[in-house]
Amino acid sequence: MDEVRLIEVKEGILADNKKTAEALKQSLKSKKVFMVNLMASPGSGKTSLILKTIEALRKDLTIGVIEADLDSKVDSEKIAAQGIKAVQLKTGGFCHVDATMVAKGLDAMNPDGFDLIFIENVGNLVCPAEVDTGAALDAVILSVPEGDDKPLKYPVIFAAVDVLVVNKMDFMELCDFNLEAMKERVRALNPGIAIFEVSSRTGQGVEEWSNWLKNKVREYQA
Repeated sequence: MDEVRLIEVKEGILADNKKTAEALKQSLKSKKVFMVNLMASPGSGKTSLILKTIEALRKDLTIGVIEADLDSKVDSEKIAAQGIKAVQLKTGGFCHVDATMVAKGLDAMNPDGFDLIFIENVGNLVCPAEVDTGAALDAVILSVPEGDDKPLKYPVIFAAVDVLVVNKMDFMELCDFNLEAMKERVRALNPGIAIFEVSSRTGQGVEEWSNWLKNKVREYQA
């Protein structure tokens, strides 16, 4: 009987994606375009945070957005309505975007002249965690109504990102969300992570987050 061969499909796919992602990073670095991969659960406030950040930074930075959804243009239309260049990626069932998809979005956008480009990844805390998009910065949003236990349930994504934005802080009085316990869990996974407390509805913390991000862009461009 012939021996059954084991083929590591995931490992091969991730390796191929890594090559594409590295090429994207080099290309964007040469153009001084800082790209942020923003990940989160559905309904956590990704689009709202992007809009608030655009509002805070549009006088200082030229900003574009790549939106990714299974099937919708709702979020990209919200961005475009604010006079910001937006490209919609329809993933056709994929629960994340990869570097090849992002490259297509960048080709459609033409990144020359942009300072900052957001990727709004598909709403999911699992699939996007291990997939390199070519971004210079990986960020995740955790909204207060989701609960403080998400780092325990989805440790991979919290260990992988550079920054955590705790959104919907205006819900704190309505929830039993333990902010300090959540921070301890995240820092146990990722000691160097930056954490910001924000409310996209009230504007709480938006200035601090936006200024930090602007400094990251300027350091990258120097």
